[in-house]
Amino acid sequence: MKYYEFSLTMPLKYNLTGKFQAPSPEWMHFTRYMQDYELIVVTEGVVYLQVEKRLYSIGKGEFIIFPPSTKQAGYKKSKCAFYWLHFTYENPVSTKLLEEFPAEPPEDKIYIPTHGKVENLEKIIVMMKHLQDSVRSYHNNLQNNYVCTTILCEIFSQFLAKKNQDNSALKRKQLFNDIQDFIKWNRNNDIKVSEIAEHFGYNKRYISHLFSTIAGVSLKQHLIQEKIELAKYLLCDTNANISEVAYQLGYNDSHNFMKVFKKLVGLTPTQYRNAYATRMLFYE
Repeated sequence: MKYYEFSLTMPLKYNLTGKFQAPSPEWMHFTRYMQDYELIVVTEGVVYLQVEKRLYSIGKGEFIIFPPSTKQAGYKKSKCAFYWLHFTYENPVSTKLLEEFPAEPPEDKIYIPTHGKVENLEKIIVMMKHLQDSVRSYHNNLQNNYVCTTILCEIFSQFLAKKNQDNSALKRKQLFNDIQDFIKWNRNNDIKVSEIAEHFGYNKRYISHLFSTIAGVSLKQHLIQEKIELAKYLLCDTNANISEVAYQLGYNDSHNFMKVFKKLVGLTPTQYRNAYATRMLFYE
């Protein structure tokens, strides 16, 4: 695996961003030569892209970064959707492409794989949406540069957090990760802590203690937070009404959902959606 090294003594320069939705299964990416960096984060389907002579298939939750002066082309048709972000690196310190991740990354640099998987796709989508809202609402280039940089920093932080798992507690950490994954896949159901414990074959007290020790929050609270994170994504990236969002999250009462959302986010679901109501869709 290769890694881009970006020195962040100054922010990256934002150029363009948007969300692309393939109009049909017959869509295929056009051929071009890159003038700047492009980050693609796939949210639906698979994107088939060729960079020089290498072929990539980028699935949901995966990202890829294309460097300037390279040839980019599609090589297979697909029905997909992805967020894209073009940026320029204007730091006097030139970009490096490293063969290995540094043992101790310096605080003023980030290292991002050329191709990888994000650990929290919904968070990246909300941040990309925030950048789009900034572009349309404020027309402030400096702010756009820093929001763009923050997105790359978030990808780096997610990758680093996964890489720095404590090997001495690998079994407990793996169980913790499995619980997190199980919650993500079931957060649209009215799942209880006792059901999680039963699924993994442990008692409720042990599962709760393990999770709170590692995460710093109770398992019950994490269940609620995950539902709200999914709610943010649904509010930002779909046209479902509030009742439909509540139903998708396993709430039988939309008023209860709105109460929980307001308590954790500080905004009602409608206020949150209105704050990010400037999604950009591209079909060509």
